[in-house]
Amino acid sequence: MLELKKLCEKLGYEFQNIDLLRQALCHRSIGKPSNERLEFLGDAILSFVMADELFHRHPDLDEGALSRLRSNLVNGELLAQLAREMELGQYIYFGVGESKSGGGERPSILANTVEAIIGAIYLDSNLEECRKRVLQWYWMRLEEPSIISYKDPKTNLQEFIQSKKMPLPIYKVLKIDGAAHSQIFHIECKVQGVDYFPVGEGSTKRKAEQNAANLLLEYLTKINLQSPVEEQ
Repeated sequence: MLELKKLCEKLGYEFQNIDLLRQALCHRSIGKPSNERLEFLGDAILSFVMADELFHRHPDLDEGALSRLRSNLVNGELLAQLAREMELGQYIYFGVGESKSGGGERPSILANTVEAIIGAIYLDSNLEECRKRVLQWYWMRLEEPSIISYKDPKTNLQEFIQSKKMPLPIYKVLKIDGAAHSQIFHIECKVQGVDYFPVGEGSTKRKAEQNAANLLLEYLTKINLQSPVEEQ
């Protein structure tokens, strides 16, 4: 109980029903009940909260730009970053096998747990209170130029690759974990001539592709990739 109280402090929210938080921290490897239903609810709430906030923040943007911007804010990698800042991994309950394999460090698990906590806060209070907590977690990122981009990671990667006169990225599904209603996609992103093949994870194929694209773009930017034309 004391550990959960400490987590509440990090979340900036005091649960009336602490069992809701406890369930939000239960990975499916621990059995039933897990946090999968709360994750489903939290995912929908997060999408709505971001859509509502962006709609009012950016009255000049059209539907396509708002959708891409929302996608940047709800992608799995950003949610995993939020989880790491809260040191969430140490609070998640796992089955023995998942615990030994380092599940508390997996981005997809961290992201899903954040969504489950959002669902738990909503059930413990109301939509407005939940909205306040989510925006509190996001307030700095809502102002970051790197996040306030109207293009999703796949578009950014494609434009970067094209600027180097190189072949377009290829995405390949490596495996799909979980039951039909709670799948985790593992998708590899490749670019011909680049010896780095990141694998993105996500609850949808699109999210996994975006996360893989983001990882590859970060790598290419870091090594200051030169095109074949530039190297001559």
